[in-house]
Amino acid sequence: MKTLNVVIVFIFLLVAGGTHTSASKEGIGWLIEMLPWEKVNGILPKYSKFTVMDVETGKKFKVQRRAGSHHADVQPLNAEETKIMKSIYGGKWSWKRRAIIVINGNQWIAASMHGMPHGGGALKNNFPGHFCIHFYGSTTHRINYMDLSHKLMILKAAGKLDGYLYNANPYEVISAFMAGLKQQDSKIVQSISLQPLAWNKLLPRIENVRLSAMPVLPAEDLTNELSMVVPVEADWFIKNRGRQHFRGSIYLVRFSQADPWKVDNKRFLKENKLVNE
Repeated sequence: MKTLNVVIVFIFLLVAGGTHTSASKEGIGWLIEMLPWEKVNGILPKYSKFTVMDVETGKKFKVQRRAGSHHADVQPLNAEETKIMKSIYGGKWSWKRRAIIVINGNQWIAASMHGMPHGGGALKNNFPGHFCIHFYGSTTHRINYMDLSHKLMILKAAGKLDGYLYNANPYEVISAFMAGLKQQDSKIVQSISLQPLAWNKLLPRIENVRLSAMPVLPAEDLTNELSMVVPVEADWFIKNRGRQHFRGSIYLVRFSQADPWKVDNKRFLKENKLVNE
């Protein structure tokens, strides 16, 4: 058991650091796969049981899939598993997305979950409803395309987030930056930020944010640009301040045409009165 725990911790450290863990070179027997939903839907059929591991904390809990046609609707198996899940969210249920690994026997699959009980539930587990797990290509009940925050968390779990952000166009970078703020995920926002910040102090103040408007130019018009000013509108919910509306611009730079785009995060957050300098 001690050896297994060491292996799990080592894998978790690799994932958290953004490295793909196909790592046969490292002597690890598990490959973290980013499988499409159509395939996962058959691997984890209704009533199947499996383990969820949170990438950030390494905590694990057992669940059962109960329903879901475009993603998996699942429930913790019992009250003890519910307790572990709730501790991952700091003791409060939340719609925030988190990068997870679904463990099904020897198969490890990159996924994303939120932590809010909703709808119906059938198990005696102190969990009032079910929650959703998304895999690559999963959609929500309301839209027929991937939720961006779930997509980013799946990429993070698979060790593919850095590659995606490196090759993202300016509009994808802005969308990812706003999603990272919304999900209070320091890895996402720092990866595409120009300046380092004390994200552990800043992010808990941001209860929600929604990018409500952003004009988009054709990608071929951006090939030679090294800086951009993109007008945006956003709605914020800031702790102790309530709803805020922002209409202004996000400034982006890159150092060469081969380098990734970075958000001038300090300038943007200062304009939104979230940082002082």
